[in-house]
Amino acid sequence: MNTASGALQPCVYLVDDEAAVRDALVFLLQSRNLAVQSFASAAELLQNLAPADRLRGCFLLDVRMDPVSGLALHGELLVRGVRNPVLLMTGHGDIPMAVEALKKGAFDFLEKPYSDNTLVDRLEQALAVDAAMHNHQARGAELRARLASLTEREQEVMQRVALGRLNKVIADELGIAVRTVEVHRARVFSKLGVRSAPEVATLLAHGTQ
Repeated sequence: MNTASGALQPCVYLVDDEAAVRDALVFLLQSRNLAVQSFASAAELLQNLAPADRLRGCFLLDVRMDPVSGLALHGELLVRGVRNPVLLMTGHGDIPMAVEALKKGAFDFLEKPYSDNTLVDRLEQALAVDAAMHNHQARGAELRARLASLTEREQEVMQRVALGRLNKVIADELGIAVRTVEVHRARVFSKLGVRSAPEVATLLAHGTQ
């Protein structure tokens, strides 16, 4: 078993209750230069699971496990706020089971036997999706921090700049001098890291999504 707690390195979190299968998968993934952490049960994974915001990578879960199945484990991950891509694998899959997994947001459902290349390809795609999600979240957090750094007056100016209003119009609306608007505008641009009103509008639109 490898612990998942605290790690930010992107990897595959593998859960399978058959030691031989688990060892073979670990060997395969490591031979393809994929980092992997393996667990013998859902309970073992959950006991060693890092906080959702510190998890990087994807999950590869065997469906047929006792006492907690891969489907049930996927559900528990969702309850805990884990949104990393999840791939489920089984040797006894059926259409209803696949539909249930996909409805819950599973990234993919792989029925044994599958080729090594197919499995690795899908895992690499899942890791790429997680990386994209992480980058998007990081950019969003940075933008929210930049917006939060604005004073109330700067926020008022920012909203009007985003609408394309001229400094004189903003000054009239807020009852302040044009020079004061220019100062606030410059500070808004500096804090947000932009150089034009359209960029302010774009950032503001992204920040409210």
